[in-house]
Amino acid sequence: PTAQSADTRQHLYATALRLVAERGYAATTLREIAHEAGVSVGLLYRYFPNKQAVLLALYDELSADFAGQAAGLPMGRWRDRFMVALRTSLSALAPHRVALQGLTPVLVADPTDGVFAPGTAFSRHRVQQVFVQAVVDASDAPKAALAAALGRVLYLVHLGVLLWWLLDRSRGQRATEALVGRIAGMLPSASLALRLPSLGAFVVGLDALVSEALIGDAPGTDASVR
Repeated sequence: PTAQSADTRQHLYATALRLVAERGYAATTLREIAHEAGVSVGLLYRYFPNKQAVLLALYDELSADFAGQAAGLPMGRWRDRFMVALRTSLSALAPHRVALQGLTPVLVADPTDGVFAPGTAFSRHRVQQVFVQAVVDASDAPKAALAAALGRVLYLVHLGVLLWWLLDRSRGQRATEALVGRIAGMLPSASLALRLPSLGAFVVGLDALVSEALIGDAPGTDASVR
C-alpha cells in the first residue's frame, strides 16, 4: 500500500470510530461514515467492506499496542506480573475509552463481532498469551497445566476489570483504581491457596468451562489455539 492509501485508510478508520463513539455501533452505517469522511461509499468499501472490518481493525490495533507495551514483563511472582499486565492494558486502552464505550454492547453480547467471536480469535489470543506468560514464566509458577489455566482465568479477570472501567462513572475512574487495588490485595492469599490441590483443580476446571461456554471449544480441544 502507498502512503496515500495508508492515510486514506487511517482517516476512514478514525472517522468510523468517532461516529461509533457518538452514535453507537448499531446506529452507525457505512454510508454515514463515508459521508462524514467526504468519500464515496465505493471507496469506503475498498478499505472496510462492512462494520465488522472496522471492529477487527480496532481489535488488532489495541491487541498489538498492548502486547508491545507488555513485552518484557519484569521477572518475579505471577501476582506481581499479572498486576503489571493489567495496568498496562488499562493504560493502552485509555486513549480509546470513548469509542470502546460506544462498542460495549457489541463487545460483550454479540457472538459474531464481540470479544469471544471467531473473527477476533487472533487478537484475543495475542492478549490472552500475555497473561498466560505472566504466570508460566513467573518465579513462583505452578505446574504447567495449572499455570496456563491460571493465566487464562486471569485474562478473564482482566476483561471484567475492563468492563467495570468502561462503565465506571466516578471522577477519573477512581472506582476502577480502587477495584484494581482490592484485586492486588487479594492475590497474596490466592497465591497461597493455589497450593491446595482442590483449588488447583477448580482453576483448571473453570478454565475448561469458560472455554466451552464462551469460546466454543469442545471438551479436549487443544488449549494452545485459544
